[in-house]
Amino acid sequence: MRPLRSGLESRLEKLCFNLRRMRVFRHPVEPFACRRYGMLTRNAFIAPMATSIHIAAPPGVTLTRSADTLTLHLSGEWSMRHKGAATARTLSSLDAPPKPRRIEFESSDLGEWDTSLLTFFERVLDHCRTRGIEVDRSGLPPGVQRLLELAEAVPEKKDARAAAARESFLTRIGNATIEALRSFDEFLDFFGRVTIAFWRLLRGKARFRTSDLMIEIQDCGANALGIVTLISYLVGIILAFMGAVQLQQFGAQIYVADLVSIGVTRDMGAMMTAIIMAGRTGAAFAAALGTMKVTQEIDALATMGISPLEFLVLPRVLALVLMMPLLCLYSDFVAILGGTTIGVGMLGINFTVFVHEAAYATTMTNVLGGLFKGTVYGALIAIAGCLRGFQCGDSSSAVGDAATQSVVMSVVLIVCACGLFAVIFNILGI
Repeated sequence: MRPLRSGLESRLEKLCFNLRRMRVFRHPVEPFACRRYGMLTRNAFIAPMATSIHIAAPPGVTLTRSADTLTLHLSGEWSMRHKGAATARTLSSLDAPPKPRRIEFESSDLGEWDTSLLTFFERVLDHCRTRGIEVDRSGLPPGVQRLLELAEAVPEKKDARAAAARESFLTRIGNATIEALRSFDEFLDFFGRVTIAFWRLLRGKARFRTSDLMIEIQDCGANALGIVTLISYLVGIILAFMGAVQLQQFGAQIYVADLVSIGVTRDMGAMMTAIIMAGRTGAAFAAALGTMKVTQEIDALATMGISPLEFLVLPRVLALVLMMPLLCLYSDFVAILGGTTIGVGMLGINFTVFVHEAAYATTMTNVLGGLFKGTVYGALIAIAGCLRGFQCGDSSSAVGDAATQSVVMSVVLIVCACGLFAVIFNILGI
């Protein structure tokens, strides 16, 4: 059996051979020249490495003044690995009083250099040129002088760089209009495809998991109750307080109950809930689908023959459409409760009287109209979030952009739909 020491010696000999090939050591290494009781000593490796490793000196510039002449003594190795501290220090010295009239260079201690040295000289020469300082280049290395002469042989043409054309005001308006029309066309196309997916769902041909639908229902419904409660209660307080300030002047503070109940059930409850869900759920839809777009999960579904629109979009749209009426009804109740707090606590109205007046002012037409608006708002929010998620780019920053665009688009659609509903309801006499 071969002894262990001979195997160790063989592996170390191979290691030393590879180190010599990589030129870590500049002379042959005999690691077994120093032995003590059959063991290697550390000096066998430390001594050659200590004498052969080369440490590069950092670049340096020493400034000396003689009358009106400033001499720049260059030293060390100038490499792109080092920062430009020497350049900044030199330029600040040229501006420091007394201002030199002439500069010269001394490069006897200069080591190896690359384009970083040329960049330094170019900045110094340009600085001196703009301030009228004479430059003596005789102390520069011959290679640097030739390269600088070559760089300055052909000056840059004045019209070589294309000037950035500034678009006119009408051009910017036209481009913005075209972009808005294109975005609206994409929204209509996506809305049509979602409608077809719903038709397939009614016919029992849509393919998605029921567990995904349940998860989305929980996220859009129960998980959103906290923020909806807070915002709705505060909105009810604000409406009641604004109405009380004016109605108290006429002794008609009892009509605060009418103001809060009609305003909340008809418009404000559905709109505030929709805005909350646009910032909470719509952005979540866009971020989730955008991340799936970046990780190519959507492409994988299409490759397997599964429609991403049915598998990913349909459960989200369906969940938000089902939950928005319930959230709007809950928001109406909480907002009226907030108005009751102001009416009873600030105006001194009896609780029973306030509730009776609010119930008398609340009609089923207003309640159902608000629930219908909430349903439409939910569909618009879900479609806008999923559309921006599908349009997401292929980077992490694009996911954030998609979420932001989803919220903006949802809020714009909500406000436009609210105005459209106000006109339609007025025409119908609702």
